[in-house]
This record gives sequence, C-alpha cells and structure tokens, in this order.
Amino acid sequence: MAHDAIVVGSGPNGLAAAVTLARAGISVLVREAAPTIGGGMRSAELTLPGYVHDTCSAVHPLAAASPFFRQLPLAEHGLELLQPPLALAHPFDDGEAAAIGRAPDDTFGLGEDALGYSRRFAELRDDWASLENTLLGPITRVPRHPVALTRFGLRAVLPATTFARRAFGEERGRALFAGAAAHSVTPLEHPGTAAYGLVLLTLAHVAGWPVARGGSQSIANALADHLTSLGGEIRAGDRLESLEEARGAKVVLLDIGPRQLLDVAGSTLSSRYIRALERFRYGSGVFKLDYALREPIPWRDPQCARAATVHLGGTLDEIAASERAAWRGAHADRPFVILAQQSLFDASRAPAGRHTAWAYCHVPNGSSFDMAGRIEAQIERFAPGFRDVVEERVARGPREFEQENPNLVGGDVNGGANTLLQLVRRPTIARVPYRTPIKGVYLCSASTPPGGGVHGMCGHLAAKVALADLRGA
Repeated sequence: MAHDAIVVGSGPNGLAAAVTLARAGISVLVREAAPTIGGGMRSAELTLPGYVHDTCSAVHPLAAASPFFRQLPLAEHGLELLQPPLALAHPFDDGEAAAIGRAPDDTFGLGEDALGYSRRFAELRDDWASLENTLLGPITRVPRHPVALTRFGLRAVLPATTFARRAFGEERGRALFAGAAAHSVTPLEHPGTAAYGLVLLTLAHVAGWPVARGGSQSIANALADHLTSLGGEIRAGDRLESLEEARGAKVVLLDIGPRQLLDVAGSTLSSRYIRALERFRYGSGVFKLDYALREPIPWRDPQCARAATVHLGGTLDEIAASERAAWRGAHADRPFVILAQQSLFDASRAPAGRHTAWAYCHVPNGSSFDMAGRIEAQIERFAPGFRDVVEERVARGPREFEQENPNLVGGDVNGGANTLLQLVRRPTIARVPYRTPIKGVYLCSASTPPGGGVHGMCGHLAAKVALADLRGA
C-alpha cells in the first residue's frame, strides 16, 4: 500500500478529511467513484453551452463560516466567495419583500419587528465565536462556553413555528424565519427546528450567504489543489467496492452514508452496529430545476434582485404546510421553494447578458412526482412573466440525485433526517460517532456530526479522531 490513509469520496467532508491528514504528514489517497470530484459541490453545463449550474449546493454561508476552512489558504488556490448586497429576500403577495443584509440592523420590510430582529441577531452574532465549535461538532462534547450555549439552546430546542410566533408579532418576520428554518427539511412543528433558522440567519450577519465564483465546483477544486500541494493524491472514477481493497492502509475514512457503509463493509461489521445503521432515518428528498434565462428574473419587488437567495413560500403557515406534506409522503400544491440566482453576482455563470437560476422544493423521499409546474407557479406568483425569460430548463428529482450520487438516498441531500434524535444518533449513539467497530475505519460523511452543509467539519473532526488513534496506537 503506497498510502498510509485512504479517503473514500471527494465531497466537502472527504476532501476536508484528506487535507487534515495531509497537513499532519500522513500520505493520503482520495478515491472518488464519480468521474468528477466534489460530491455536492459539483458544477456543470446542465442546460445550454456556457451556462454553469451548481448540481447540488449553491449558496455557502457554512463554507464562509467554517472554522476548518478558515484555516486553509483556499483563496490562494482559486476560491473566491462573492457576497451579494442582501443575504436573503422573501417576497409576499402584496408585491413587497422582507430582506436582510450583512448587518442585523440592515433589514427591509420587517415593520415593527425590525428592531427586535436587530437586537436578537446582533446578540447571536456576537455569541457566534463562542458557539461555532459546539454547534459544528458532536453534541456529546463538553461545551467551552456554557452560558452562550444555554442562551442559544433555550431558543433552539423550540419548534420553528413556536419560536416564530413568540419572537415576531407580524407575519413578515414569522415567514422570514420559517423560510430559514425550513432548510432543516423537517416539519417546522418538530422540536429543534428553530435551531436551523437561528443558525442560518445568524450566519447571514457573521459570514454572509455568498456564492462561489465560477460555481460551487470552485470550492472542491480549491480543496483538491491544496491537498495535492501537500502531497495528497486524488483518483476520480475509482470506485471502492469493498474495504478489502483498502487493506494495508493505516486508516480509512469513508465519506459515505450508513447504507453505503453496509455495502462496502458487509459482514466485517458487528451485528449490533449493523442494526443501529439500519435504524438510521433518511429525510425528505428534493426536486430541482436549473434554468438558462435570457434576462434576470422579473421580480415584483426589486429588493429580490439584490439577494442570491430568495425564499418563495408566502406565510409561515404555508411554509409549514409544505414541509409537513413532504415529510408525510405528500406533494404540496404550493411548495416552499428555495431559489438561487448566482449569475446576478457572478458573470462567469452565463453568456454576456444572460443568466442562470436554480430552484428546488422538498418532496417525499424517493418521489418520482414532477413538481416543475408547481415550482414555476410559485416563481410566477412573485415574478410575473418569469416563464417568458426561460430559454431552457432541466429538472432532476430524488431518483436522479441518488443515481448521480448514491449518498443522496431518496434525494436526501443532508445525509439523514435532521431530527432531535439524530442529533444524538448520527449515525449511531456513540461518544465518538466517527469510529466504526472496525479498527482504523472511520465514517466522515454528512451522516455524522454536525450534519449536512458545505463546511467540511464532519471530515475534519473524523480525521482528528483518526490521527489521535494513530498516535495512541
């Protein structure tokens, strides 16, 4: 074996694990089954030549805020994160939108809730440095800043619907918060969903909601370039079928989900661990549309054109109904749509004068239902005439997502359902969730803490455990 470590998978966590090992002087090989590295960070010309679309992740508050990525010279390897003037816009049926900028007091359309929003999220922004390592790591770790964590936790454990109604007196603030919380991809009546809204809105004021110049692929390419500069090696189109193929490596880190771990490890796992993995729950899937546009989206409120991310869902109740439907196996008539318009801030995404858009909604895991018409109706609702500017579109549902990337089981892009139980059981209940029962083999995917998102922390933390085990062997 020419390498001390093998990392399987080149998503944000696989590359982060490999970089962590290489920085410690460990010779590492990354094996990627797909012909292109990146996992959920890939970009491609999906519609027409010259239009660059993000195949999965598109807007990157977690990449900008990641404690691990901040340690790396990714700018030297070509990564540039572009900040739109507004982090988020949320239009309403009266033609006006609520929106937030980089500062907590830089708000639009929140009415009498603007002051309360500013005070609440200024406090959370100021606490973030004390919270980030706890929130972006295993919940079993002893917190370094218990006071700040308690202050956050008392709000975070609430259902998003409960928090929104308590914190905001008007519908606009409630809906804005609900849209951020809906990134949890779980019903907003579930305990703990408020945490997602609190974290994502706080990150808007800590690091922004940027897009990567040239596409999300740029993040993968920068990580890969940094890895190779450290002596690491990457092989794309090199699927690992069994752990037997990694025999001889001192450590193996797997950027794969529980179901894939069962496939490659098989009978080498203990029966107890197998049963625990089989209990792991995957969440709702996604149905996504990518657009080539002849001109920008004609929003009724121009504020929407100042944000890379626009949430389309109207009221708190409407958003909650959409997320509840997907969780229960139904398809919402008016789905909550998350839309990204990267080309407004990154001219490299489309030919001169043309644009791209990226929009998705949540659907039942494994769904084959075509949501294109319902998504477009939501866009037209807030941007009349949208269909007239579409040159081409490509639709992809849960089955296509899983076919392209087997880790996205049933179209679940978060690596598992974001329930309170799976904050502790991710993927099993363990003091060190990255270790498997096989010595030297570790799980480092989004199915481990802290979960989904382009932040690399799952891979970085798993690699730190592996390094500690190596040094203690």
